[in-house]
Amino acid sequence: MSNKSQGRIWPYAIVGSILFIIAAAAATVVVAVKNPVEMSDLDMQGYHHYDAHANDIIGAKIAFDKKYTIDYVSKELSQDNAVIVYKVSSKDGTSINDAKINIMVTRPDNHKSDIAFDKAKVDNGIYTFEVGRLPLAGRWDIMAHVVVGENEKYLSLKADTRYPNVFEY
Repeated sequence: MSNKSQGRIWPYAIVGSILFIIAAAAATVVVAVKNPVEMSDLDMQGYHHYDAHANDIIGAKIAFDKKYTIDYVSKELSQDNAVIVYKVSSKDGTSINDAKINIMVTRPDNHKSDIAFDKAKVDNGIYTFEVGRLPLAGRWDIMAHVVVGENEKYLSLKADTRYPNVFEY
């Protein structure tokens, strides 16, 4: 190969590199548009609110835990007939029947399938939420906001309809 032919390849390499970079940038934009970022819903609130009030939320949780216990007592999470059950009691074991519980069942990757409930059947401190059929099989986050008098606590639980007896706290 002569020196003359080597001198002609550089402009093609430079133009090819520039076109590759433009194509990679366009591909990045296409992927980003097709997969939007979902906002966090940690403890049923936006992350800006949670960040601004983190100490208050943690303090409220500690105060709640000193007076009350709340247990997730559902045996499984089924896609066909989801039922979510919590038991609320005071530290001395007395059942609490006047707690206000809001729950949200949501997918961890998007908010399109959010299901919110604030009405439960209450019997001797056991709060039962009849969710019904879940639109999709797989992973679900079960979040709850419990208020007893002046005390409040947020709970978060991960479940999977494919493994109905497995929960992550």
